[in-house]
Amino acid sequence: MRHAGLSILTRPTLFKSPPWSNTGWGGLTRSTTSRCTPTKEGNGVPAHWHYISFGFSDLHGDGRVHERSTSRHMPSGYGFELTFRLKREACDKSPPTWPAELMQSLARYVFKTENALCEGDHISWHSSLDKGDSRIQHMLLCQDPQLSTIDTPLGYITFVQIVGVTEDELSAAQRWNGPGVLKLLMAHPQTGGTWLVTNMRRGESLFDVDINADRMVQEGVRREGSNLSGVSAMCAWEDADGRPGTGLVNTDLDALGNGLLQPHQGAAEIELMSIRPLEYVHIKLNLEAANVLPLAIQGRLRHGRHFTYKSLGGDVAITLVCAGVQGALVTDSQPIAAHGPWVQIFISESLMDRIVQDFGNLLLQSSTSGFHWEEKGLRITVLSDWNTQL
Repeated sequence: MRHAGLSILTRPTLFKSPPWSNTGWGGLTRSTTSRCTPTKEGNGVPAHWHYISFGFSDLHGDGRVHERSTSRHMPSGYGFELTFRLKREACDKSPPTWPAELMQSLARYVFKTENALCEGDHISWHSSLDKGDSRIQHMLLCQDPQLSTIDTPLGYITFVQIVGVTEDELSAAQRWNGPGVLKLLMAHPQTGGTWLVTNMRRGESLFDVDINADRMVQEGVRREGSNLSGVSAMCAWEDADGRPGTGLVNTDLDALGNGLLQPHQGAAEIELMSIRPLEYVHIKLNLEAANVLPLAIQGRLRHGRHFTYKSLGGDVAITLVCAGVQGALVTDSQPIAAHGPWVQIFISESLMDRIVQDFGNLLLQSSTSGFHWEEKGLRITVLSDWNTQL
């Protein structure tokens, strides 16, 4: 039997590039597989391998993996498939298999957390994507430049391309936004070109290739702020009595995607009853999460936007808000409030200045650090070794 979703994804007319042969791998999980096709050099596009996942969308329509969509206007499964373009080396006789394994690692994250991957996201990986010694150790996500969103009987599917980037390119995306950095990468063949082909042998970053890139990123941050509304991180919090922020409440925690309660929820009595004002909160972050904090303040809070840390290991969430944010639980007069495992903290302009100053040299530190703003009722501990010190 030919399943509707799989039939659409394997239709030859979906792919509009030079002739190719096809290579497929069985998935490393029960739910996803991969396909790779070679793309020839031409029209400014380097020869490369084009990998496409199968299984984030609904391939079968019978409920075995995904709940079936009831409309073509709804997402098929998670609503996307991953793609990846890897520069083809002259010595390559067949496509390397490690990109398929990388996709499977991302699949395990998506299916375990039910967090979909979207255009504009960034992924901190902290090791060479091919498990070698390359500088390409992180990922940005964008719309595949060749594959448009398609409609299937089981819902729509977008094609989200993985783009391998360096440490400083990832940092720039965090400070500003992924699409802005990707546009700069597209301007140079050495950093991916118009099709954003990942070259694992690339030794130079964007900022080595283009002397104006850093200035353009800084101007973008000043002009637009950052579109990074939150990150999944190793984080925790506890109140003055040492009670941790754990446990679910009867509320729609999908609001954490925006960092705030939705307007229609605020009037519900059960929501109001579950909000707990606090006089003190102790935040615990690992080093990577802590280093994002100054970027969040400069790129988000100073532009009137909120920022959320969502725990990798559970339902704990920490949202920082500033004056003017709609739907917040906190204000300047009541700066800390908890809603089950979710705590919100109001950060005033003066506290923003102090946090940025105090965290300025944190990246250079490898030991546990503590910061305490007693009059604000806020303590932040940065744990260099999360597993042993939490």
